[in-house]
Amino acid sequence: MLVAAAVAIAVVGVSAIAWSITKADLYQQFDARLESYAQLAAKSSTPEEALATLSSADQSQSEDGHERAGGGLTVQFLSAANVGTGTAGAKSLIPVTDLDRSVAAGTVDRVSDVRSIDGDRFRVWTAQRPGGGAVQVAQDAEEIEDTLERLGFWLTIVSMAGVLGATLAGHLIARSALRPVDDLTAAAEDVARTQELSPAIDIGARGEIGRLARAFNQMLSALSNSRAEQRRLVEDVGHELRTPLTSLRNNIELLIHAEAHPERSLPAVDRSKLLADLDFQAVELTALIGELVDLSGGERPSEPEVRIDLADVVRSAVDRTRSRWPRIQVIAEFTDAEVLAREAGLERAVLNVLDNAAKWSPKGGTVTVTMSRSAEKVRVRVEDEGPGIADGDLPHVFERFYRADAARALPGSGLGLAIVDQVLTQHGGRAEAANAPSGGARFDLFLPDPRAGIR
Repeated sequence: MLVAAAVAIAVVGVSAIAWSITKADLYQQFDARLESYAQLAAKSSTPEEALATLSSADQSQSEDGHERAGGGLTVQFLSAANVGTGTAGAKSLIPVTDLDRSVAAGTVDRVSDVRSIDGDRFRVWTAQRPGGGAVQVAQDAEEIEDTLERLGFWLTIVSMAGVLGATLAGHLIARSALRPVDDLTAAAEDVARTQELSPAIDIGARGEIGRLARAFNQMLSALSNSRAEQRRLVEDVGHELRTPLTSLRNNIELLIHAEAHPERSLPAVDRSKLLADLDFQAVELTALIGELVDLSGGERPSEPEVRIDLADVVRSAVDRTRSRWPRIQVIAEFTDAEVLAREAGLERAVLNVLDNAAKWSPKGGTVTVTMSRSAEKVRVRVEDEGPGIADGDLPHVFERFYRADAARALPGSGLGLAIVDQVLTQHGGRAEAANAPSGGARFDLFLPDPRAGIR
């Protein structure tokens, strides 16, 4: 419909302009001919003589191959007193207007207009005669009217045919162009019905439709990966929660059994150990749930990115680490470095790395924090004096729930470093783990420098 409407407007506009230009050109030629006839007729002494002269001139033009002005010539003389002195030709009388009288009186040079004479449309040209008075030459404009009518008829037919053809062509083109959209719609409906994200749409279209299909496939792939990641997270969470929950349940059942059978009551020392173990497990579960919430919420950060001084973030994390691990010495060197980041999330990442370093450091050990910047990035380095990271564990330290064999007896959920990696990735940076020359672990946090125009 849009194509048909656009073509209709264009065709009607072009046809109207063509018809108007043709009409103006025909009447201009017609008026030029009448003017030349009036000049010839003005030299004659009577209307009859003038008509004979015009007929000879008209016949001569026809023999020379020029188009004739048409039949129906009428010549009428007006005296200087504005009185008709004679008429000869197709009509017995040409109506005289005030402008015609002005021409006869010599106040106006000439007049040209269209008049109705006995129901017919005539072009009338009135001009002054050399001896005074005026001559009027009128000719039927029927031939021009017929020509314009035929032209209008054929322009209308051609325009209607063009609009009809454009409508059919537009319909076929629209069906062909929108077929990939129908395929996309069917695929989207199928995904909504089956909840199956793996099938991809065959991309056969180009241009914007092809781009839409590729974007749809990318969306399906992203949703499929998200679902797989969610499933893996649920499975990992279930596996990690099973052991502390089982231990909690066993300890609670033991306490309940002891209360139900006073003759088999637990010794005070064993009871205190059970309660302490329950408290420890509750704290571990609380920390695990909190880290799970942080990890899942961090996938869709709601905090906006702002320009902050990374040194302030690291300084705050160092202060919190010192208060949480008083048996560990934390030495820090700060360098002013502006970054584009989410302050709360970034501080949590730095704090997790510091907590990990403090956890593995021996009592009285030292955790060293340094900052540096290059042309394109800013680096925060954390080194501890612990046993370091085994070569087999290095590729996995940032994976969710991964815990080295040596870390099984230590508190933790295996999510802290995974949160670090996720936060750094969201900021366009990265986290790297290695062993320091001193033997402990070394973690490097890299963030892009906004002045380098990387992000």
